[in-house]
Amino acid sequence: MKPRIAALSFAVCLTPLLALGATATRPNILLILSDDHSVPHLGCYGSPNAITPNLDAFAAQGMRFNRAYTTAPQCAPSRISMFAGRSPVALRVTRFTQPAPADTVFFTDVMRAHGYWAGIDGRHHHLDGAKIEKDGYVAEALQEAGLKYLDRRFDHVRILSTKSAAELARVPQVFAEALDKVPAGKPFFLYFGFNQPHRAWKGVTPSVTFDPARLKLPPDFPDLPEVRADYADFLHVVYDLDQGFGAVMTVLEERGLAANTMVIFMGDNGESLLRGKGTLHERGTHVPLIVRWPGVVKPGSQSDALVSGEDLGGTVLAALGLPAPAAMTSVSFLPALKGQAFAGREFVYAERGWHYGPITRTDGLDLSRSITTKRYHFIYHALPDRAYTPVDMPGTAAWGALVRAHREKSLSPLHERLLFAVPRPVVQLYDLEADPYELVNLAGQAATRDIETKLRSELGKWMVRESDFLPPPSLKWPKE
Repeated sequence: MKPRIAALSFAVCLTPLLALGATATRPNILLILSDDHSVPHLGCYGSPNAITPNLDAFAAQGMRFNRAYTTAPQCAPSRISMFAGRSPVALRVTRFTQPAPADTVFFTDVMRAHGYWAGIDGRHHHLDGAKIEKDGYVAEALQEAGLKYLDRRFDHVRILSTKSAAELARVPQVFAEALDKVPAGKPFFLYFGFNQPHRAWKGVTPSVTFDPARLKLPPDFPDLPEVRADYADFLHVVYDLDQGFGAVMTVLEERGLAANTMVIFMGDNGESLLRGKGTLHERGTHVPLIVRWPGVVKPGSQSDALVSGEDLGGTVLAALGLPAPAAMTSVSFLPALKGQAFAGREFVYAERGWHYGPITRTDGLDLSRSITTKRYHFIYHALPDRAYTPVDMPGTAAWGALVRAHREKSLSPLHERLLFAVPRPVVQLYDLEADPYELVNLAGQAATRDIETKLRSELGKWMVRESDFLPPPSLKWPKE
C-alpha cells in the first residue's frame, strides 16, 4: 500500500480562521520566487549594475529584508524547506530533487484545511522531485513510495517555463489563468515561479543595455572579458525577471486583488555566478525578500533581522491566525511586518549536498554546512580535498577562460586562492561587517578564536538536533 499524506494529525482547528473571517476579509497570499538570484542584484538593494524598476517600486510599497537566507544554495531543498518550515537536513532532502517524506505537513496543507484554495504555477517548484528524472527508475521509485503527491495536496498544479521571450510574454495570461481557477469568494494561496535568472539564459532583448566594460565587478570576480560578458548576460535576465514581475503585479491590480493580497517576493537560492549557487558563501544563500501587505506593512520599510527560508511558512500561518504544525522550526517574522520589535534569529543555518552533476566535482557533490550571525559567517567543508567547480558554469566561456588563466598562472594570488585552492579549508570564518565579499578567512586566528569556537559549537549542536548524517565540526581541528 502506498504511504498517504498525514491527515493533518496535529488537529488544526477552524476557530482561529473563522474568527478572522468574522471581522475582516481573509487575505490572499501570493508567493513569487525568482530562480538563482542573490541579494545584491536588485536596484533597491543598492546594486550599481542591476536595472529593476518594478521590483524597486514594489519594495517602496512594502518591507525589504536585508538579511534573509535560504536553507540551501540549491532550488529543490530550499523550496521544500520554505513549504515545510524545516531544514533540508531534518527533512532528509539534502539529495537534490528528493521530496520531503509523505507525512510532512506543508503550511499550505494547513491553509487548505481552513478553507483556502492553494495552487502552484510557473517555473518548476521541485516539491515532489524533478519534472523529468534523468534516471527512469528514480521516477518509478518516487511513484511507488507515494512521493508524487502534489495533485492530492494542491487544488491547482501546473509547470510552465518563463525562459524565452515568447514564454515571458505569456506570463500575464498564465497568471490570469491560474487566478481563474480560484472559486468565487474563496481566499487563495498561489505560488508563481520564474525561471529567471537561472542559467541556460535566453534573455529577452530588453530596452536597456548592459555594457560589460562599464560594469562594476565584485572583488572576488577576476576581471576577464569573458567574466564581464557573462555578468552582463546575467543582468539582462534579471531585467527580464523584473519585467515579468511587473506584469504579474499589473494583473493583480486589474483584478482588484492587490489591496487584499499579501505578496511575498523571494529568491530561492543564490545565483549561478562565481562563489554563488552551490556554495555556502553569502552569494549562495543570501537572497532578496520583500513583502507587501497593504494596511499592515509600512511602505518603504526595511528590517535587518536574520530570517531563514524555513521561517516563511510559519510567518504566513501566524499572519492568518492559524496554528503551525509542531514539527515546524519556523520563527515567525510577523512582528517585523507589523512594525513591532523583532529580534529575529541569533543564527541561520544552511547545508549543501548532491546536485545534478558528476560526483567527483563540487558542482555535482559537495558536503558542507554553515552558520551565520549578524556579523560572522562560519562554513564547514566535509569534502575539502576536491577543487571548487561552480554549479551550472562548466562549459561556459567565462569558466573556460578562468580555467585557462589558472593553468597559465595569470590569475592574481587572491583569485587563485578563492577559486582554485586544493585542498579547500575545512573551516572558514568571515567577518561580514569588515569583509562582505568573504576574501579573508579568519579561521585559526587568535583574535577571533572565541567566536570561531562558539560558532563551531553552535553549528555542531544544530547538526545533532537535526539528525545530520555528517560528523559535526571538531573543536580540536586542526591539531587532531
